Amino acid sequence: MASKSQISPRDLDSFDRSILRILQTDNKTPQREIAEAVNLSAAAVQRRIAAMESAGAILRNVAIVDPGALALAITAVVEVQLRDERAATVDAAKALFRTTVEVQQCYYVTGGVSFVLIIVTPDMRSYEALTRQLFAENDLVDRYRTLVALDRVKTETAVLVPN
Repeated sequence: MASKSQISPRDLDSFDRSILRILQTDNKTPQREIAEAVNLSAAAVQRRIAAMESAGAILRNVAIVDPGALALAITAVVEVQLRDERAATVDAAKALFRTTVEVQQCYYVTGGVSFVLIIVTPDMRSYEALTRQLFAENDLVDRYRTLVALDRVKTETAVLVPN
């Protein structure tokens, strides 16, 4: 997902950055606790959070679900090479990948492939059916390569918040 932020990194002061670090760890942290941690009033923290949400610095507030709890056993990293890199081809592929629920992450990249996808499915049969739909029977795709994850060593959602 491309950044939609209307706020520049220079607009985030040390209080905002401290608040972001806390929220990325647990966005259900009570505002009074955040206020104590960053030496502001709860009202000031509330205003800052609202401003960062409006400006797009905070994109969403979500729950991180364990795929294992839903029996999503297959995590695949997939490299996709499109047949060409024309804007219409790339835009069509982006639209397809954005609307496919099994695609957890999608990156348009350089370096020999067009996209790198992270896909989660319940089993190999489901993954095979999905690859037929997304890649094998898709005229936009020239080739693809799947790397099946043996272990989810690190799956972090927090981004680095520099000082």
